[in-house]
Amino acid sequence: MFEATLAGRWDDHLPKMCTFWTSLVLGAKQYRGNVQQAHQPLEGIEPQHFSRWLYLFLDTVESRYEPAAAVRFMEPALRIAQSLQLSRFGWDCRIPPEQQALLERVAPKRPRPDDEPHLPERAAGEPFPARIIGKSRDE
Repeated sequence: MFEATLAGRWDDHLPKMCTFWTSLVLGAKQYRGNVQQAHQPLEGIEPQHFSRWLYLFLDTVESRYEPAAAVRFMEPALRIAQSLQLSRFGWDCRIPPEQQALLERVAPKRPRPDDEPHLPERAAGEPFPARIIGKSRDE
């Protein structure tokens, strides 16, 4: 897919990719560009291509970094892929099941209602379970 667009220019593009990911993951803020704009002209991209790219990307990251560092790449990669898909295919785009499986593999598990901690009852007139500052409306 990318070879058709970048044939003979990978040596120019690779540093740009490194700068992008360094800026995103490490906060280096050196990348100047628009990812959406740069990838819109690519012809022939379908939703399943994003899943394939994510699998390759995540496997590479997992093989090169400790788990805690790898997650710092994985979460933004998933968000970026979904953002690119939505901008390219519209809000009705259905995320492919294999990509959804990747998201579930990487995303932190949300507690089920039974597992959620119970908050203390809030006092009358208080918007939060505990007083923050000042007096309640009833005082």
